[in-house]
Amino acid sequence: MSESEAPTKCGVVAVIGAPNAGKSTLVNQLVGQKVAITSAKAQTTRAKMLGIALNGPVQMILVDTPGIFAPRRRLDRAMVSAAWEGAEAADAILLIVDPIKQRRHELEPLLEALEKRPERKILVLNKVDRAKKEPLLALAQELGERMAFEEIYFISALTGDGVAEMKDALSGLMPEGVWMYPEDQVSDASERLLAAEITREQLYAQLHEELPYDTAVRPEQYKTRPDGSLEIHQQIVVTRDSQKPIVLGKGGQKIKAIGAAARAELSEILGVKVHLFLHVKHSEGWSDDKEVFEEMGLDWVK
Repeated sequence: MSESEAPTKCGVVAVIGAPNAGKSTLVNQLVGQKVAITSAKAQTTRAKMLGIALNGPVQMILVDTPGIFAPRRRLDRAMVSAAWEGAEAADAILLIVDPIKQRRHELEPLLEALEKRPERKILVLNKVDRAKKEPLLALAQELGERMAFEEIYFISALTGDGVAEMKDALSGLMPEGVWMYPEDQVSDASERLLAAEITREQLYAQLHEELPYDTAVRPEQYKTRPDGSLEIHQQIVVTRDSQKPIVLGKGGQKIKAIGAAARAELSEILGVKVHLFLHVKHSEGWSDDKEVFEEMGLDWVK
């Protein structure tokens, strides 16, 4: 039977792990283009975002979940809730582990929770381009003895090493069924949410440790101009008034650089000219605002 005659398959793959294990980078590799933001800052992903990967007659719905960690604030609790929701009823769960940092204090409760779950579990040891071989193999053996993983893969989500082979194997686990999304769709995220996420990624990239993790980008306006270009207005929300000058920079140079980088990336992704307007607002209690949570695709968790 040729590929065009093969029955279509469609399934859900949940991608979970401790913060900063490389989940978003892996989802982008599997999809073949950017659908989730990445950052060296832990806990970058907030809502569960769907990436849609194709492999011949197979469509895989990739649920890129927030890193699972010990929740302290309402935002943390909402993110952890979103992560576990993303794993429910999946045809396979990929546990992504960073063998270099490991983050044992976050990996251990994750393993305990996974042991009770019925879904097929696959261990993915990431960052093999930087990990030393002997400790990597020892970790694989230890985790493999701890839990009945269906398969163990060694990959680099950053370089793509080993990802194609894993994608082929994942395709074989998907059940027969009609595709849930059109062939040309790569994510379920709205363009408004994607645009806000791209700006947030640039905030992290350009401000590094100067800006705390709990910063939000709120979409305000998103409209198409008569010439076909997009006009996007966004609000950068900081928790302390003293953080506003950090985002603005001297003479407004930092926010201009953030806007220019985000605008260029959005233009490339969306295929149209983008006019991006940013402004900064201090809102100490934004993480207790239900409306902001909904804008980020998170459920309000008490």
